[in-house]
Amino acid sequence: MDITTTVRSLLDAKNPDLWFVDPEVTVFEAITLMAEKNVGALPVIKYGRLLGMISERDYTRKVVLLGRVSRQTRVGDIMTGTVITVTPRDTLEDCLALMTENRVRHLPVMEGTQVVGLVSIGDLVHGIIRIQSNAIEDLERYVTGAYPG
Repeated sequence: MDITTTVRSLLDAKNPDLWFVDPEVTVFEAITLMAEKNVGALPVIKYGRLLGMISERDYTRKVVLLGRVSRQTRVGDIMTGTVITVTPRDTLEDCLALMTENRVRHLPVMEGTQVVGLVSIGDLVHGIIRIQSNAIEDLERYVTGAYPG
């Protein structure tokens, strides 16, 4: 596994559950789901189609700071509608570049028009740490002569 490892390998190592919200639910309901599932963002999906993303950042900037009421504001009113996505074939390096360039922390993973997963900056960091740990172990085995080879 190296930095050219694909998003597919990250998804295979993650919990396969994908949580999302409808644009008509309240922001309070979305934030409650985020807290229950310990996630920082959710895809906004209607009739199987990705419409946007709602994140903790959207909540703080578009509800709290503007004095809106989370139990009355709909997700569709504050979600980020322009979503940067990746495919299962994209690499960790691709994802890191997209996140850095676009200042986002979550990327929906798309196969055609279907959302098949979500990768976060945390997922990428864990993946890279796993890659580095494997490389260090391989080097240690090589140096000590224990490398099967």
